[in-house]
Amino acid sequence: LRAEGLQGRDPMGVQRLADVSLALRAGEIVGIAGVSGNGQSELLDALAGLLTPQAGRLEIDGSSFTPARWLHPDRARDLRIAHVPEDRQRRGLVLPFAAWESAVLGYQKRPRYDRLGWLRQPVMQGDTAAMMERYDVRPRDIALKCANFSGGNQQKLVLAREAQTEPRVLLVGQPTRGVDIGAIEFIHGRLRALRDSGGAVLLVSSELDEILALADRVLVMERGRVAGE
Repeated sequence: LRAEGLQGRDPMGVQRLADVSLALRAGEIVGIAGVSGNGQSELLDALAGLLTPQAGRLEIDGSSFTPARWLHPDRARDLRIAHVPEDRQRRGLVLPFAAWESAVLGYQKRPRYDRLGWLRQPVMQGDTAAMMERYDVRPRDIALKCANFSGGNQQKLVLAREAQTEPRVLLVGQPTRGVDIGAIEFIHGRLRALRDSGGAVLLVSSELDEILALADRVLVMERGRVAGE
C-alpha cells in the first residue's frame, strides 16, 4: 500500500492531514507514533475508505484512488484491507447485538453469509464460535450481548472478525487501550503472527512502549504531517 500527499480536514474545517505520504510493505509492522490528535485517526479512516481526503493518491495492489473516486469500505474489504478502529465500542461493535451479530459486521454481504438476500445465521454463528475459540474470547457465548464482555474480550472479538479473512493489510488503532495484561500479550502475539505470515500492519498507538515492542519501522506524526521515520 502506498499513499502520497494525503490532505484532509475534519467537519469543523481543521486540517488533520497535511501532505502525508507513506509506504506499507508485506511482512512488516509500521507504527505511527505521536500525541493523539495529530492526524493519526484521520489517516486510518482515509486508508480504510471511511474518509475522503481533499487531495492525495492511494495505490493498493495495482489499483489507484484519488479524491474524485476514493476507496469505498466494501472495495477495501475486497482488496483484503481490514480495519480495527480505535474506539471498539462506538465503531467496532454494536453493543446491544449478540456476539455472533457483531462478529460479521461489514462481512454480512459475503456469499458465505448471504444467500439471495437472506442471512445464513447458522453459518454466521458457527464461524463466530470458531473465532471465539481461536482468539480466546471469554465467555464462549455467541448469544451474549457485546456490552456484557470485558474490554479485552470485546477487542479480541473485533480483531478476530477482521483477521479471519487473512488480510493483506491490517489497519489497527489503539489495539490495547483499556485492555488487561493478559489480553495485551495475546493481541500483540496475533499482530506479530499476521506480520510473520506475510501481511502488512499499520499500527497507531499512543503508547510508545507498544510501538517500540511491535513495529519494524516507526513514523512520527505531528500536526498532520509525518515528522520523521
